[in-house]
Amino acid sequence: MLTETTVPADEPGRGALTDAQSELPPLVAQFASSPRGARLARRLAVRRMEEWGYPSQSDASCAVALVVAELAANAVRHGRVPGRDFGLRLALDRAAGLVRVEVADAATAKRPPAAPPSSAPEGESGRGLLLVDALAVRWGSAPRHPLGKTVWAEMPV
Repeated sequence: MLTETTVPADEPGRGALTDAQSELPPLVAQFASSPRGARLARRLAVRRMEEWGYPSQSDASCAVALVVAELAANAVRHGRVPGRDFGLRLALDRAAGLVRVEVADAATAKRPPAAPPSSAPEGESGRGLLLVDALAVRWGSAPRHPLGKTVWAEMPV
């Protein structure tokens, strides 16, 4: 299930953007904590990038799509709490030349590592945060109240 809402650009504490920096307010949506929900999050991110003027085949859109896919997949795989959705927030700051991706889940027990883990070359998984680290200007995580965490990444456009 997908629930899409938008947050006013001047909402306090959310990296407010001015009208001159972005024609559209940040995208905020909730998704079922499932592989289908993760795919929908990626598709919605690509659609919003197109609305912001970055075609789906552009480097910026592809990088944002990959980061959203990796963070959403991690939220589904490692942050899933039965009965709880995960959230996506995408905000464009044209002046800084950045898109901020935030993926929030309800799990509080496991926070992502401060640095991407090394993975074995023959391993089938474990490269998601390495990709995020390679594509993002910076990334990290923060606790989410009343429960859960938000993993974020800032991408150049």
